Amino acid sequence: MSATGAQTRTRPLVPTELARELVPVLRDTAAAADESASFPVAALDALRASGLMGLSVPVEYGGLGGSLADMAAVAQELGRGSLSTALIWAMHCQQVVTLAEYATPALKNRLLPRIARGEVYVASVTSEAGKGGHLTSAGAALDRETDDLLIHREAPIVTGGAQADGFLITMRDAADASSNAVTLVYADREQLETTQRDGWNPMGMRATHSVAMTLHGTVPADQQVGGAGAFADISGAVFAPAAHIGWSASWLGAVCGVLRDTLTMLRDPAKRRDFNLRSDLVLDRIARIRMDVDAVDAFLGTVVREIEDLRLTGGDIGAAPVQLRLNGLKVFASETLMDAADRLMDLLGLRHGYMRSSAIPMERLFRDIKSARLNYSNDRLTTANGTLTLLDPEVRLA
Repeated sequence: MSATGAQTRTRPLVPTELARELVPVLRDTAAAADESASFPVAALDALRASGLMGLSVPVEYGGLGGSLADMAAVAQELGRGSLSTALIWAMHCQQVVTLAEYATPALKNRLLPRIARGEVYVASVTSEAGKGGHLTSAGAALDRETDDLLIHREAPIVTGGAQADGFLITMRDAADASSNAVTLVYADREQLETTQRDGWNPMGMRATHSVAMTLHGTVPADQQVGGAGAFADISGAVFAPAAHIGWSASWLGAVCGVLRDTLTMLRDPAKRRDFNLRSDLVLDRIARIRMDVDAVDAFLGTVVREIEDLRLTGGDIGAAPVQLRLNGLKVFASETLMDAADRLMDLLGLRHGYMRSSAIPMERLFRDIKSARLNYSNDRLTTANGTLTLLDPEVRLA
């Protein structure tokens, strides 16, 4: 879809419809980007033109004013075309939701309209060597001059960093501050000297092109996002919920996309000769795959509704039962959908599932979805949930 086409619509934009129109582009480019472990530039260009890069930008800044429910629905649609692209987009939305909520008025006025126009893709810089994946700790310290913030940051993984137009960066608040006093800072690419180091050659999620980077530069003080040392609060309220919802929705969409392709093949008499649709084993596998995706969809919907309601009413997202469900969503989705992918592989077999030449991208899904457990390790979240469970003896359900 062209940028002109996006601008000349005569009825309100429906985010899921916009996403559905992009799925063929994502599907057509996914294999080549995976093969070369390169960023899906054509897919991002289509997203820029569609208006979806501004889904989470408030309407008053020119965006679509989308909710977390909209983000989850769009991520699912995009995941049906390319899981790498869906995750790139979902992580961009995570940054944008945070900026819309916590950026200074001056930064919002400068930045959010540009994001809404598709001009700015925002990458997340939270990884750092030596901290073992702790999101709310940082080693590199922020320096301050009178009206400026000085950034020097090494990051081992920045998803889409080579293509990003801006970066949302976690920094230790000062050289003498605790590692848990983390401050969030936004920087445009033009405000930084960036050095990218090659070497991205993973098993799956290859098209996310998550490179190591060095970022160095100076930005105005009004590009601090939220209070000094306040990232833990920002993470609990917005950053982490958007991540777990966006990731889970993307994974769900990817599995549903391959399940759809599989069912389409099985329903075609000319193509299903390798399968006995009267076999109890075949029918059992199909049924269990469907139950897996329905269970993840139900869990995702419950969490989205709960977080949206708490954001609307000013409720406590940090409460133990709420955090239990947020963390549990990520763990449950990643493990259940990996099981579903494994069953899909067994169902499709060597010819239709395991072979990279298959018309159904099962082999790529299998490699990609394996990363779901490792992307912010499930072990870290289940350990946290063990403690949180002890803090909720009444077992308060959603």
